[in-house]
Amino acid sequence: MKYLKLSIYTLLFTVLFLSCKHHEEARRPISQSSGTFMKKSADRNKKLVASEEDVIKKIIKSNPKVKYYATRKGYWLSYDEKNTTDTQTPRKGDIAYFNLEIKDIEGKIIYSESELGPQTYYVDKQDIMMGLRDGIKLMHKNETVTFLFPSHIAYGYHGDNKKIGTNQSLICTVTLRNFVPDPSAATATPTSNTSNPAEQTLKPVSPKPAVKTKKDTLNP
Repeated sequence: MKYLKLSIYTLLFTVLFLSCKHHEEARRPISQSSGTFMKKSADRNKKLVASEEDVIKKIIKSNPKVKYYATRKGYWLSYDEKNTTDTQTPRKGDIAYFNLEIKDIEGKIIYSESELGPQTYYVDKQDIMMGLRDGIKLMHKNETVTFLFPSHIAYGYHGDNKKIGTNQSLICTVTLRNFVPDPSAATATPTSNTSNPAEQTLKPVSPKPAVKTKKDTLNP
């Protein structure tokens, strides 16, 4: 009888031990799976950015008469109306007054200028589209600029929860009517704004010739 009980206890202990060991081993791949997921997610994002940039480059190549400029922030712009007289550009704290029209990458209007109405923006002090936040600081008064924004510096994965969808590249046309210093910062020491670092990041983009070359003229 004692032998039978001992055998039963031994069997139960063995089953319990093996069950716990199997459970621990089954949990090991969780961290590995998490790392794999992050790597796959990063790879997808890189492919998405590359795909959107390819579309934008094709647009640029299809408009050889329009001079585009590449920026270090990863977007492109062209001047519809250029102000070659003024040298100042908006800086942090200035109040910028502008008009805005937003199109999808195929040129279909998403938000018209009349629908959005006049825009007022406290430079670098308000939460707006990342591309516009940077692009406005490149503009001079009374200029009209068309920006080509990949989704990662537009509204990204979430869109604007209205008309702009997931991972949507945008064409934004901005007319900077005026910009003035913030009255509340009038006591601050003025600094020269004639050498805006952001303005120096522009690189003219020339369309590729018909002969194929390895050099990408969009990003020299």
